[in-house]
Amino acid sequence: MRFAISIPQGDGGSFDDAGVRAYLARAEDLGFESGWVQEQAIGPAPLIAPLELLAWAAACTDRLRLGVAVLVTPLHDPLQLAASITAVDRLSHGRLEVGVAAGGGFRRFEAFGVDRATFVARFNEGLQLMKAAWSDEPRIRFHGRFRWLDGLPIQPKPVQRPHPPIWFGGHAPAALARAVRHGDGFLGAGSASTDTFRREVRVLRDKLLAQGREPTDFRIGKRVYLCVDDDPGRAHERVLAGLHRIYGEMSGIADVPVSGTPEQVVAGLRAVVDAGAELLLLNPVGADVAEDREQLERLAADVLPALR
Repeated sequence: MRFAISIPQGDGGSFDDAGVRAYLARAEDLGFESGWVQEQAIGPAPLIAPLELLAWAAACTDRLRLGVAVLVTPLHDPLQLAASITAVDRLSHGRLEVGVAAGGGFRRFEAFGVDRATFVARFNEGLQLMKAAWSDEPRIRFHGRFRWLDGLPIQPKPVQRPHPPIWFGGHAPAALARAVRHGDGFLGAGSASTDTFRREVRVLRDKLLAQGREPTDFRIGKRVYLCVDDDPGRAHERVLAGLHRIYGEMSGIADVPVSGTPEQVVAGLRAVVDAGAELLLLNPVGADVAEDREQLERLAADVLPALR
């Protein structure tokens, strides 16, 4: 079992750089494998942009791998996004993990000048173009529906070859099939329940078999929103307050977190592992960095020893 931790990226007033720097140092000291951020380009939560925050985090850490899950890539220009990903991979000396997804029909594609009818096609072609940009070819040739390029010079290249590990998000069977076909792993959404994740893993395993991929070459993880508190009722209130800050009044959001006493959180996380997670991305949802740091310490002291 591998353990990752979320990186605080809220900025409701001023960015707590000292607090986040200390949080990252402590996460490294405690042996977490990786630290992750998420993308919310538009929405109610004041979140620092993910790749920019990871570039800053790279300078604050030495060993911690740095991940983003997920980038809704149709909202980005693929060549600019490929360049930004390359920059963070190089600044971190090859410690970047990248999660991608097509998004869904509820996304505000019009805010980014994207035709809603084309977002899946743009996702597929954009990923192909990014992989071409990361290839060893000094000049790329790419003929697609949205881009037509001949002899375009692209430098530098990522440290990790052929590119940083690519995790997929998504829920629909077609999205899960794309994950197996084009990705290195699948990361279940924090906004999905354990039961939903269990169903997704069953589909993924069927797709791995159908596509002839070795399950050992495809990683599966899940983001888990959680709160540890000796008072179970208070834990539930705290985690729901945090989720409402991120998602507003999203339907069904109360069903997704794991909360309660250390014993209850251990049981909830074991259920996620039993559902198929090999990587647990533990995501406190405190109101500030200090609350997330308190949860980081409680997880390390009272929860993770029972799961190792």
